Amino acid sequence: MNETISINVTNLKKYYGPIKAVDGLSFTVKAGSIFGMLGPNGAGKTTTIEMIVGLTKRSAGEINILGYSLDQDWEAIKKIIGVQLQSPNLFPRLTVSEILKLFSRFYPQPLQVKTVLHRIGLENKAKEWVKNLSGGQQRRLAIGLAMIGDPKILFLDEPTTGLDPQSRRQLWEVIESLRDEGKTVFLTTHYMEKAERLCDDLVIINQGKLIAQDSPGNLINEFFGESAIEFAVSRLTPAQKGQLEMRFQKNKIRTHPAKNKIILYSQDISTSIREILDFTGQNGMWIEDISIRQASLEDVFLKLTGRGFTA
Repeated sequence: MNETISINVTNLKKYYGPIKAVDGLSFTVKAGSIFGMLGPNGAGKTTTIEMIVGLTKRSAGEINILGYSLDQDWEAIKKIIGVQLQSPNLFPRLTVSEILKLFSRFYPQPLQVKTVLHRIGLENKAKEWVKNLSGGQQRRLAIGLAMIGDPKILFLDEPTTGLDPQSRRQLWEVIESLRDEGKTVFLTTHYMEKAERLCDDLVIINQGKLIAQDSPGNLINEFFGESAIEFAVSRLTPAQKGQLEMRFQKNKIRTHPAKNKIILYSQDISTSIREILDFTGQNGMWIEDISIRQASLEDVFLKLTGRGFTA
C-alpha cells in the first residue's frame, strides 16, 4: 500500500456555544486505503466529515488533503474529492442519467455516466425521475454522484444505510474496488463486521473526542484479551437478567432481553462455561444455544464507548 498521507487532520474542533460536537480530533489517513470512522450516534462523525470537505466551518484546527490546505487551496481540493452525505438533496425532476451528467460537468475528467450507473446498479433506472426512486436507490445515486468526477478521495457517510442486503453487499464490493484502483475511501458506518473486514485503519470517537486509532486487528488485540461466550436463555425475565449481571459482574457481560441473548467475556472459557451452566440450571434458566468466538471490532467499540456493557 502507498504510505503517502492522503488526509491530515490536526486538533479539529467544532463548538456550538457550550456544546463540543468535535473536540480536538487529530488523525491521518493513508493514501489508497479504506479508512473508517466509528462512533455512537451524536459522536461527531458527520460534523467531522462536513468540516473536512468544507461544508461546515470549523472552530479550530488544520486540515490538509493530499498536501493542499483547506484554507488556501479549496478550488484544487474540490477537483479531487467526491462526497456522499447522509441526507443528500437531489433534484427530484431530473432523471438519474441527467443528474449524473450534470454533476460530471463540474470535473475535468469525469467517468462515463454508463460506467457509474453499472457500478451502482441503476442501469435500469437511467431514465427514471429521481423523485420516483426508492430511498435505497436514492442513496446509491448519491454514491454515484460522489464517484462521477473520478476523485482521488471519496467521503462516504453511512453509505449503506437503508439498502437491502443484496444492494449493501454490492456496494461494499464497489468500495473495495475503489481501493484496488488506488483511491482513498473515508467512510462512517455502523456495520462493525464490514468495518472490521474492509478498513485498513480506523478511528473510534465518542462525544467528539478520539479514543482509539489503529487497524481493526490491532485494536482487537490491544483492547480484548478475552473470548466471547454467546448463549441464549429461554424466556429471560428482567429479574433473571439482573441475577446474571450480578453473578458475573467480574466479567464484562452484555444482555439483549428482546432476543434472550447474553454475551459474556472471559479469559478462562472452561471455567466460565461451567459457571454459566451451574448458575442457569440452579435458577430455572434454560439455555437454548451456546457458542464461543474470538472478540470482534463490535466488542471493542462497545467496550471503548461504554455502550451495552455491565461490569
